[in-house]
Amino acid sequence: MFYLNQPIVSKKVVFIPSGTINNIISHLSQKGFDLSKLDSLLLRAIGLPQSGWIDIGTNSLTRADFLYKLSNAKAALRNITLIPGETTYIFLNQLSANLKLDREVLQEEYDKQSKIQEGAFVPNTYRIPIGITESMLIEILLKESSKQMKNLSNKIFGSYNEKKWFNYISMASIIQKESANNEEMPLVSSVIYNRIKKGMKLQMDGTLNYGKYSHIKITPKRIREDNSIYNTYKNKGVPPIPVCNVSIDAIRAAIFPAETDYLYFMKSKSGTHNFACNYSTHLDNIRHATKWNT
Repeated sequence: MFYLNQPIVSKKVVFIPSGTINNIISHLSQKGFDLSKLDSLLLRAIGLPQSGWIDIGTNSLTRADFLYKLSNAKAALRNITLIPGETTYIFLNQLSANLKLDREVLQEEYDKQSKIQEGAFVPNTYRIPIGITESMLIEILLKESSKQMKNLSNKIFGSYNEKKWFNYISMASIIQKESANNEEMPLVSSVIYNRIKKGMKLQMDGTLNYGKYSHIKITPKRIREDNSIYNTYKNKGVPPIPVCNVSIDAIRAAIFPAETDYLYFMKSKSGTHNFACNYSTHLDNIRHATKWNT
């Protein structure tokens, strides 16, 4: 009874891996829980812990209560979706609002844990336990995203080179922002490659939809006044940091562009883009676009 009444300090939400009771106790011990072989024996009497997230509900409880919750508690989960093309700034706002987390702490944890400023997350729908800490949430999202990126890189290249990979992510982020659909992505990619090859500036509005400007319409005034690394009207080449978080389709398009001579594209009445190899055709596309916009 004395042993069972000893206090246990715990996070309010705890992840339990699948496996034997001994493996679970070993995992929790590695995470800083004061557990022993005796706890394994006690759990055999109480019941096998459920794998997944569990809601402890409090930071301090008795060992008996802790072991009981390992076997009987379940955490409430909420779906959080990161849309392809969304910036981390907006995504952290979403996480803060939906999970009632501190926005500043989320940013601090992202800056601390992520090697890059933007593009570290893989767009997906994530099942997030309510009650998770800001630090643990960022750790989980980054770890899962990194795993997906490494798997894709190994599948395409047979290896993973972080610097090379995020060069593609930077290009993919422009493709993501500029393309009307997945089918256009290899064509937009070809325009980027062709303009770089000719020494032309990319001059793409989507690169200015970075950070908090993710959904802001780009105006001539904004283009003139923005002196960031993202302004491809002023700077040559692809920005050194991705503009946003990108889909697998955008990454593949960045790696495998279509073979074209296209140098320009303009949004049409249908919402897709008309592509052109020369400036005169591009001007015609602009005139047509202007007509249906007026």
